[in-house]
Amino acid sequence: MTVVMVRDDGRGVFERERRFHDGWAAGTAAPDVPVHSAFEALTAPENRFILGLVGGLRGRRVLDLGSGLGEAAVYFALQGARVTATDISPEMCALCVEAGRRHGVEIKAITTPVEHLDVPEGSFDVVYGANLLHHVTDLDATLAAVRRALRPGGRCYFWDPLAYNPVINVYRSMATRVRTTDEHPLTFGVLDLFRRHFTGVRHREFWLATLLLFVKYYVVDRVHPNAERYWKRIVDEDPRRIGWWFAPLQRLDGVLLRLPLVRRLAWNTVIWAERPA
Repeated sequence: MTVVMVRDDGRGVFERERRFHDGWAAGTAAPDVPVHSAFEALTAPENRFILGLVGGLRGRRVLDLGSGLGEAAVYFALQGARVTATDISPEMCALCVEAGRRHGVEIKAITTPVEHLDVPEGSFDVVYGANLLHHVTDLDATLAAVRRALRPGGRCYFWDPLAYNPVINVYRSMATRVRTTDEHPLTFGVLDLFRRHFTGVRHREFWLATLLLFVKYYVVDRVHPNAERYWKRIVDEDPRRIGWWFAPLQRLDGVLLRLPLVRRLAWNTVIWAERPA
């Protein structure tokens, strides 16, 4: 595992993010990392959508930015990709490598803030980032680093929360212990930054009517947002138990979230783009 030593951003953001995610990793065992459900569950529409865009991964060089527990890095490696994972947290990187070992795959890990990503230019066919961009201190520098890391014609795929939905904003105000203080959910203005660095920039939104699942957790299941991360709880849902009502809401979202004014109310957006050839 490689550790890149960098100065903080001057506001202590890197150190706060590092401590928070080190603590999260310390409380998670490698066998508990939800590798398959994070990409195959009914309640993981963003990752299922991205898999459809990416296509086959065998033999491709994949960079997983902000790898966290390692779900994506391990899943991609299981599909035959050569995976490098990065995270600001050394404990998260170690957990990712260990989760890979338990699944019989090898992950190369680099501990670094993504703003200071330093890999040879054109090293990767695919760059993936889940719930990353709303943590970074400099989006422009981050996207410039992603562009450098991609080969010409290579593609990046990100998914992150949006800033607009009032229900999610209430949830954020309650979930103070399971999220960092420096997060800044995205606005659609981020698309202009993507267009500075990439071509073929596109986006697709997810979760509107399906946010009733969050209401269920709070009102019916009586799970406080600080007691459990809702966005992690969802991937453990049994489709046989909730599919009868959740799947129709997903189909409804598929219609509603194609409307320009409505898509602002989505919880998450998937953004994908290509390094110019």
